[in-house]
Order: sequence, then C-alpha cells, then structure tokens
Amino acid sequence: MKMALELARKGLGFTSPNPMVGAVIIKDGKIAGKGYHKAVGKAHAEINAINDAKSLASGGTLYVTLEPCNHTGRTLPCTLKISEAGIKRVVIAMKDPNPNVKGGGIDYLKNKGIDVTLGICEDEAKKLNEAFIKFVETGSPFVTLKCAATLDGRIATRTGDARWVSGEESRRFVHKLRHAADAIMVGVNTVKIDNPSLTTRLDDINGLDPARIILDTNLSISEEARVLQLDSDSDTIIITCSSVSEDKKNRIEKKGAKIIEAPVRDGLIDLASLMVQLGTLGITSLLIEGGSRVNASALSAGIVDKAIFFYAPKILGGDDGIPMCMGPGPDLMKNCIPVKNINVHRFGDDVMIEGYVK
Repeated sequence: MKMALELARKGLGFTSPNPMVGAVIIKDGKIAGKGYHKAVGKAHAEINAINDAKSLASGGTLYVTLEPCNHTGRTLPCTLKISEAGIKRVVIAMKDPNPNVKGGGIDYLKNKGIDVTLGICEDEAKKLNEAFIKFVETGSPFVTLKCAATLDGRIATRTGDARWVSGEESRRFVHKLRHAADAIMVGVNTVKIDNPSLTTRLDDINGLDPARIILDTNLSISEEARVLQLDSDSDTIIITCSSVSEDKKNRIEKKGAKIIEAPVRDGLIDLASLMVQLGTLGITSLLIEGGSRVNASALSAGIVDKAIFFYAPKILGGDDGIPMCMGPGPDLMKNCIPVKNINVHRFGDDVMIEGYVK
C-alpha cells in the first residue's frame, strides 16, 4: 500500500478535481502491475495497473489507495474492470468520501465474490487527498495559509522589501505548493508592492499555474500589473464589490481577467462567502500567500485548514517591519488559534512549521 501511495503522489497537481490514486497488483508474492491516475480525464489507477499486469492480474491482489469507483463519469467504472480481470482480492486504504458514492464500489466487489480489506494506511491516504476530501464533503476548497518570516515574525521591512525573506530551497518548495493548488490568493496591496506573476516555476516537471485570485475591494489594481500581462493557461480572477464602476471592470476584463463580485464585510471581501463562490467554480484547493491583512482576515474568518510558516535565520531587529498578520488580535493568550498535528521540516537554513488549524 505504501508503494501505491508513492505512485499516487506522482499525480500531484495534475488530477484535480479528481483525487490522487495509486494501485499495485500482487500475484504469487511478486509485483505484477502498477499504475496511478495521471491526470483528470485519463484512466484511473486501477485500470492502469490492470493493463500493466495483463493476464497476471487474474487471481491477483489489487492494492489501491481509494475505493474503486462504481459509477460512469469520464471513464467506465473501475469495479467492472476489476471483476472482468479476475482479481480475487482488493485491499483499499480508504472509502470514497463522496457521500453519493461512498461504499458503492466495495459493495459491488463483495457481491462479485471478491475479498475486500479496508483501512490499510488509511491516515496516509486521507492526508494525501485532504483537499479532495474537504471539497466533496463541503463544496468549499481546502485552504492553506503560507507565510515566510524572519525569526522575529516580520514578512517585510518597513519599506515593504521582502526579497528574499526565505532561502532558495524554501522558495522551490513553495512553487511545488503552487503546482499542487487549484488557485493562489493574495491581496491587491501585494500586487502593488511586489508586482508578482504568481505562476509556477519548477525545474524537474512542467508545473501547472494555479488560478490567480486577487482580493481588490475597490478594483484599484493597475492595468499594467504583471498578473494581467501573463501568457498562462490559468485564469486571473479579481474579487471586488458590486459598487465599482462598470468602466473599470470592462477595462480589466479586456486584459483577460475575470471579475467576480463578492459580499463585503467591514470594508473587506467576506472570505467565508467567497469560499462558497470558489467552490462553485470547481476550485478544490486554495493557497493563500498574503500579505499580512489577508493573512489576518483569513484566520479571523475561519477559512484556513492548514498553516505553513517558514522561518528564516534572520532578525529584523526593529518593531517597524510588516508583521505576519496585521490588525487586532485576542486579548488573552488562551484565545489564540490552536495549531495541531505539527510537522517540522528543514529547507536549507530555513525551518518550516506545518500544522492544521481545523
């Protein structure tokens, strides 16, 4: 199953809105076939493993990281192919979380006389597809808040200079996060100060660009901003309020961007409502890259599922730099937002702390 999970990870960034799935077929104690879901619309992992095994699949055991599908979508049901291939046993890491199909694949296999074992490496399988699970259960994207800061908690100097807080290895990993996410979100001030492209740049694979979401309540983005000049297969989406001028909307849309109106609360985009809107667009995962007001708003709105904070071995040494979050916090330490299931990683000299807010 661990081999199947490693195979599944090869689909990272390419399968959304489908899950990442890997499969391995064992016959007479040897590997007979392997496969994974390579991209949305392409064959599922089980089919690729069966095709790899050919006749050796008959009488074998299939290890698969997610319950095989029993419905027709872009492809035919995997359960049918498993039965036709003569597989005698199926070992499954986790049930399909989709409430409309959960358990249907398992029931079909059992009715065909196939032995089914469930729950092997279940926790690892759920973590692998945490974004898929949340999306099918709630209809809203899985939200990761990423931030890079000095040891004294500043993301930029008083002048707004933030190049570079973290090191090269950390920045490479962030591009992997972008590749894995359906969308990346920043505030318009980040666009004005840094003028980022918000694209994916990886050396080892042809990474996919996430959709670029800009929070811009008053539609103050410059028409010359880099995010409006890109040659990219993904969309640039500007989130604004209903009261901005139609003339400005039209000019921005002519640049190729999409304009989405969202509810406003206390002068800022209502992020909780926005998550529902993004879910209707099929965005299953969202990476927030700041700045500090957006970070604070996201945490305050309760939309963050996972926090990834990078700390660089640097000390700004003053109280006038830009903090990780800007705005009022709680009066008492006991009211801080708890972060659980902590993992710590090193990227060069940087330390990354990863944990779950929900």
